[in-house]
Formats: sequence, C-alpha cells, structure tokens
Amino acid sequence: MKLHKLFLVATLLCTLSYARILTYGEVYNMPTSIEKDYYIWKFISQNTTTKDEAKVIIQHASRLNSKLKSAYVRKTGYTPKLYKKNSYPSPKRTKRKTKYGSSTYFSAGIKALEQKNIQKAKQHFGWAQKVAIKETERDQANFWLYLTTQKKVFLDELLKSKNPNYYTLIAQDLVGGRYPKTITENLPNRNIDFDVEDPIDWVKIKYQLFNPRVNLKQLAKRYNSQKSIGPYTYIKAYASGYTEHYFPMPYRDAMSKLSVNRQALIYAIARQESRFVSASVSTSFALGMMQIMPFLVKHIAKEKGEPVNLDAMFNPYKAIEYADYHLDYLTKFLYHPLFVAYAYNGGIGFTRKLIRSNHFQKGPFEPYLSIEKMDNIETREYGKKVLANYVIYRNKLGKPTRLLPLIKLLINPEKTDKFRD
Repeated sequence: MKLHKLFLVATLLCTLSYARILTYGEVYNMPTSIEKDYYIWKFISQNTTTKDEAKVIIQHASRLNSKLKSAYVRKTGYTPKLYKKNSYPSPKRTKRKTKYGSSTYFSAGIKALEQKNIQKAKQHFGWAQKVAIKETERDQANFWLYLTTQKKVFLDELLKSKNPNYYTLIAQDLVGGRYPKTITENLPNRNIDFDVEDPIDWVKIKYQLFNPRVNLKQLAKRYNSQKSIGPYTYIKAYASGYTEHYFPMPYRDAMSKLSVNRQALIYAIARQESRFVSASVSTSFALGMMQIMPFLVKHIAKEKGEPVNLDAMFNPYKAIEYADYHLDYLTKFLYHPLFVAYAYNGGIGFTRKLIRSNHFQKGPFEPYLSIEKMDNIETREYGKKVLANYVIYRNKLGKPTRLLPLIKLLINPEKTDKFRD
C-alpha cells in the first residue's frame, strides 16, 4: 500500500511539473509558429497576465483560432485583430497543372454515381486521373475507373503503384498480391541534444526542415535515434518527397502491454495525426503525438481523477495512456477501425449520425461509395488513411491482415457498431 501511494505521489508530481507559469519574455522570444500560438493562448489565459500584456502578445500570433479569440475577449473585452501577418516556415506546395484539381473532378464523378449516371462518372474519373499530381490522387482515380469499367488496365496501374494506401491495398487484395514496401527502422538508442517533449525544440527543427539551403540528409542523421524517431522519420519522409513510406513502431515498452489490435490502432492514428512527433501542436491546439484536443484532455483527466495538465500530452507515454483510455470508450460502440477513426477525428456523435443515415447500406459500388461520398472531407480522408495504416501495422505486429475483408464488413452492422438496428 505504501509503495502504491508513493507511486501516485510521484505520478502527481511528474504531472504537475509540466504545469508552469509562462512569462511574457519567454513567450515573446519563441519563434513564430503554431506552437507559439498555443503558448500565447496559455499565457493570455493565465490569471497573472495583464490586459496590456495580452494586447501586445496577441500581435505575435501567426493566426487567430477560436481558442485564442475567446481567451483574448475574456482577458480584454475586445475582439482580437492581427495587424500584420507573422509567417513561419511550411512545406513547399505543388502547383496544379490545370484550373481544376483532381479532387474536383473526382468529387463530380462521385456525385454522378449517386445520381446513377455511370457514364458521366467515368468521364470525371478519367479527367481526375489525367490532372492528378499526387500519387494517391492517381490511385484513387484508377481505382474508380476500374470499379466503373471493370477494365484490367486500370487495375494494372494500381498494382504498379508503390504508395501503400487504401486503394493500392485493395487492388493487391483483389489479385492476392503483396502490399507496397514500407520502412520500419531499428534506430540506435543514443542520446541527442533535443527535447522530444518541447514544442519549441520541434519548431526549431521545422525552421531547418523547410529551409531549401539545409542538407536534409545531414539533418536527419542528427536525429537518428530511437529517442527522436518521430522527427527523424518526419525528416526522412519529407526529404524523399514522401516516396519513402515510414511506419515507425516506437515506445514498445508501453505499447507491448496492449492487445495487438489496440497497438495497431494507436500506431495507425499516431502516424496520421503527428507522424509520431510527440511535441506536435495543430492549428486548433490538438496536442502531442496523439493530437488530443484540450477539452478531451480535461475530460479524461477528470475521469481518471488527475489534475488537468495540457502540456502532459507532449509526453508520448502520457499521450498513449490518454488515447488508450479514449479508445476504450469509442470501441464500446464502434467495432470497426474505420468507424473508430471517424469518431477519433470527427467525434462519436458525428459518426453515429453518419452510419445511421443512408451510408453503408447494400447497393451498387458499396461500401466504397459510402466511404467517398461523406461531406466531411477531413474525416473522410483521415478514415481511409488510418484504415490502411491499421492493416499495415497489424501485419508488422505479426497478425496477417488484409484490407478487403475489413471493407466488406462495413455493410454488416453486427460486426461494426452498436448504432444500427
């Protein structure tokens, strides 16, 4: 009993150590970034911050999201406005070949299918294929050209793709082929001059990563350690133009205590959410490797009887613990990894409403059509990526798994969820 109490006290002290009062100078000197925006939000929200400090520091934000706006209004009584754009490094964007992108034509093709106009759908999918810039866009167009025409030439194109995505995995399943190559490196466990739990340390890496004059091979080599596997694989993937597909499996000491199914799900989500960068912050201030929103951190902390500490999500072990707790709740109602992914991204209410609608019913091109016709673009694409990740990680964890059987389950409510009769 005494040891148990000591453990609880140590855990509490560890958690509280993350909760610190930010000073104006500390936040002011942070490099412009989304991560700095998060700290500006925290600084403005502190009781110790004055109105005058809030009025000055808000002008150092890179953008104003709803949390920053609300905190500023509560502190000053005024609506914030940025008087200049504070830019920060970001990845290079590929320019479109034509006025309309592949996704525009593809969406028109899906609309045509919903209207049962297969001929028109084929035309739109053909245009989507011609103007596609990204490999995934081509794979998507070829997949639907194959479904609507049944011409082997389009399946053959899919089978040539080296991108391990939702479409190519299904294509390989159709012919009993091998999935595209993925990379899981076993890195040395060496010390590095980098705090994986510090968002500002991660910002400093991004400033180098997106600088065209920096040698990315040398930059990656600097973080070639199991302790910084997230930044390392992030740099390597970016340096390759995302032609090399990294599927790290970090934190085995914590993950191996979970079931293989849960491990695969957490790895699949973490790869999509943050590429395993434990100090990651999103534009909406989703936090850490598992990108958990502040309101959910507060809810889980209350459920677990712990003090609320948002910065604790930058600890990858704490992030795994909270994600696992949240997944326990989601999987009470959702049994299929695609639906769990939808709920993790868009919320369980959104997912319940979606699968109770006219989605995922028996019919032509189902369940593929239901997956594509979702209005929530972010959640739609997120679900496909997490599902493919999940299958790949199941295989890496020693559980042979194919995607196609999972897809076929989606029109069988007994196997997928509690929300359909």
